[in-house]
Amino acid sequence: MEDHLYIVAYDISDPKRWRRVFRLMKGYGEWLQLSIFQCRLSRKRHAELIALLDGILHHQEDHILLMDIGPADKVDPRVTSLGKAFEAVQREPVIV
Repeated sequence: MEDHLYIVAYDISDPKRWRRVFRLMKGYGEWLQLSIFQCRLSRKRHAELIALLDGILHHQEDHILLMDIGPADKVDPRVTSLGKAFEAVQREPVIV
């Protein structure tokens, strides 16, 4: 199963829900900016993340975008980064 690289951006209107989403996202990817994460996900983890986010957000007030950049091992994102350097998330061992 091939992992894909995703950029996840969110706009959550309630601070309490925003913190819940932020804590959840820290378990799935690398924090880039205030409400933006970079994630390397299998199809299963992608579906799991969507289900968990869907249970948190209020559909009339909040907005979450998951952008599929492509296969994680083959994609070479063209990113203009000012300030901190940008590096694509690498595959790391998962400790359970």
